Formats: sequence, C-alpha cells, structure tokens
Amino acid sequence: MSQNFILHLFENAIYTILIVSAPIIGLGLLVGLLVSVFQATTQIQEQTLAFVPKIVAILLAIVFFGPWMLSRLVEFTQALFSQLGNFIG
Repeated sequence: MSQNFILHLFENAIYTILIVSAPIIGLGLLVGLLVSVFQATTQIQEQTLAFVPKIVAILLAIVFFGPWMLSRLVEFTQALFSQLGNFIG
C-alpha cells in the first residue's frame, strides 16, 4: 500500500462526506439565517424559535435527500470493497 493510494483513499472519503452532508448543512444554515433575520426584525428573542424550524428543516432534508445520500455512500463503500485487494498487496 503506497502513500499515494492512502492519500487518494482519504481524499475520496472526505469528498464523499462533504458532498453527502452539504445539502443538510446548507439547508440548516439557510433556515437559521431566515429565523435570525425574523427574530431581529420582530425583536422576539425566544430560544426555541431558533431550534425548532432548523430541526424540522433538517428532518425534511433527510427525508428528501436521504435516498440520494444513501446511494452515494453505497457507491463509496462498493468502491472501497472493490479495492480491498490493494490494501493487502
């Protein structure tokens, strides 16, 4: 197992993590920003108002993007298992 092979493996793993988590993180960030703007304009400083919409949005994002995320993770895992012979040699 060469150093380039390990670096390529870690590069693919980090890329897969970023691609899979990007829709959920982006949606959570967008909803958090909208809630913050709403709180700033109405001067409502309720703590639960910040968390409940984000939780609902993230759950909806998991339901909507879940099959795509799972397929990306399965593709990465299959590629990893197909290269299993390279780990030994």
